[in-house]
Amino acid sequence: MFRRILIANRGEIALRVIRTCREMGIEPVAIYSDVDRRALHVRMAHSAVGLGGSTPRESYLDMDKVIAAAKQSGAEAIHPGYGFLSERSAFARKVTEAGLVWIGPPPEAIEAMGDKITSRRNMTKAGVPVVPGLVDPVDDVERALEEAEKIGYPIALKAAAGGGGKGIRLVRSKGEMATAFRTASGEALASFGDGRLYMERYVDEPRHVEVQVLFDRHGNGVHYGERECSIQRRHQKLIEEAPSVVVDDALRRKMGEIAVRAGAAVGYQNAGTVEFLYSKGEVFFLEMNTRLQVEHPVTEMVYGVDLVREQIRVAWGEKLGYTQEEVLAKKHGWSIEVRINAEDPFNGFVPSIGTIHNLRAPGGPWVRLDAAIYRGMEVSLNYDPMLAKLIVWGPDRNAAIERMKRALAELNVGGVRTSAPVALLVLEEEKFVKGEFDTHFLAHMDLATPRAGEDVLVAVASAIHRHLLMQRKALHTSAAGRVAWSSRSRASLSPYPPHVGASTGGAR
Repeated sequence: MFRRILIANRGEIALRVIRTCREMGIEPVAIYSDVDRRALHVRMAHSAVGLGGSTPRESYLDMDKVIAAAKQSGAEAIHPGYGFLSERSAFARKVTEAGLVWIGPPPEAIEAMGDKITSRRNMTKAGVPVVPGLVDPVDDVERALEEAEKIGYPIALKAAAGGGGKGIRLVRSKGEMATAFRTASGEALASFGDGRLYMERYVDEPRHVEVQVLFDRHGNGVHYGERECSIQRRHQKLIEEAPSVVVDDALRRKMGEIAVRAGAAVGYQNAGTVEFLYSKGEVFFLEMNTRLQVEHPVTEMVYGVDLVREQIRVAWGEKLGYTQEEVLAKKHGWSIEVRINAEDPFNGFVPSIGTIHNLRAPGGPWVRLDAAIYRGMEVSLNYDPMLAKLIVWGPDRNAAIERMKRALAELNVGGVRTSAPVALLVLEEEKFVKGEFDTHFLAHMDLATPRAGEDVLVAVASAIHRHLLMQRKALHTSAAGRVAWSSRSRASLSPYPPHVGASTGGAR
């Protein structure tokens, strides 16, 4: 097994990989920017290498710096986590060319699935159901208008090279096309350096359901069931759960078989996620994320598996060692994850920055907090706003919902606003509890209008907080006065000169 692995990432995912490495007897190596010098992943690693710089481009996105750090540390492999360089085929190639092991899929598989247009072509050839639309990119508004008439409105315009909800626009009529096309193309160009767009039929009332897959280097592949990821804001997930309320055993097997077929078609290895749109009993291939997903913990909780350990095992060359039936037989209970982001959900989810001055983590049975935050940590705009992931497990969905509500009520992150309050509101919504929701659920919630009594509650909480601060200040001033008086008194009564008393007083 590997002796030392460098984690090419930061934050909670770096800590996640560090912990599994330690359990496997592997020395984890961290990297860090100047901003992250005091970060928790740096302190918990076996060793750490500074990259310099403050922005991602100057540090975590600099391929040559990351590979040089791996060489310097004596690492034999690189785990990319998610985000940053995790889906860059060029980086995967550089890693292997440097004589290191890439803990991820081959660069050819990343290229086959990383571009939405290329992946649609590949999946169509493999017999995987895709949303009706174009296979080739659209270059201008006139062509887009022509093709939209053939596909039929509403139309979804999507960036060909990218994700995270950027470069996506909904076009419901001919008159909306020109503005939507220019906006989506410009956003795609700014975000990914590629302004190409493709078009597909917009699926009404869609649910975002994805399947976790895992392949070894010997041609074996399995799936670990599905995750429900429909609670989103701006096309980015907020609450995830496993399994999904709309997926029964038959559909689970069908989607799983499609997902494994999709991965096998591009020679996939390691962990990946095949994402689907589900609507009215139909499933359509959406895209494949060629990395570990943020929401992988809910799968781990339901199937009793450490997916990072499995990633490392198959990268080392081991066979999976189990069958699909054995995987599905382990499925037990229900798990829910809430992303704790530094943002204001009642003000358009704008980022929230500041210093974390208080932190209370929830606990109790089957509660897991994947986090890299600590008191005194500065939350800036340099990096992704996700601070932590709160995950719970329960014997059924209702038990998991109640446990998550209790855990969210215990969580306290002071100094910045977080997405936790709106997650709690979602969990209390009757339609969510009944499983009656789609990807527009959060957008339809009224998050701008304070609920009855909320303004009074906020005013009372502010008054109590101010009173406690003043009380603490008064106690501090009083204590400082007593210490000063006590010191003067001892000095006046001591038979020793002040400098002698200062050095020997402790010994007495």
